Amino acid sequence: MRILLAEDDPQLGDGLTVGLRQAGFTVDWVRDGPAADVALQAEAFDLLVLDLGLPRLGGLDVLARVRGRGQAVPVLILTARDAVGDKVAGLDGGADDYLVKPVDLDELAARIRALIRRSAGRSAPLLVWGELVLDPAARRLTRAGEPVELSGREFALLQMLLEGAGRVLTRSQLEQSLYGWGDEPDSNALEVHIHHLRKKLGSELIRTLRGVGYTIPR
Repeated sequence: MRILLAEDDPQLGDGLTVGLRQAGFTVDWVRDGPAADVALQAEAFDLLVLDLGLPRLGGLDVLARVRGRGQAVPVLILTARDAVGDKVAGLDGGADDYLVKPVDLDELAARIRALIRRSAGRSAPLLVWGELVLDPAARRLTRAGEPVELSGREFALLQMLLEGAGRVLTRSQLEQSLYGWGDEPDSNALEVHIHHLRKKLGSELIRTLRGVGYTIPR
């Protein structure tokens, strides 16, 4: 799952980027409001973590532009502003959650997972498909109760396909979610990950629609 982090504090931004990547997210980091606005128009993200005190264009203005364009990306405000009025303005302005700094990284990751889960129309914390049970929080996959070892990218890819079970996800959609800036994949990287998943989980799990994309049928 790909996150855009809009945070101008270098130390905090670096720490959040490292921590969220360790939690299994793909993270792209921008340091001011205009950069956040441009990124959100140019690429698809599963969630925006938004500081209110951004230079050149404040967080609330970024949020207003996002919602004004009709973009439904979940937005979690992460800010030092703890006044009730700021919280009301942020939530009424279209944010989905509001956290005050300093924040525990485990709590932040849990809130991100909850927002992404709800945006996908899912309430259960686990993804279940037949004998497969994928736990995004624990980064664990089991089949018939037995653990299955996956690489980080394999896990993220399987999670996306299970989240979208019954829908066809294009190569572009999958690659945009799997790879952040400066992390360009090889031309056949996606096919290699799909091959490894089929080898570990069975060739019938993921279907290829040639020229369209990949799907896990319901």
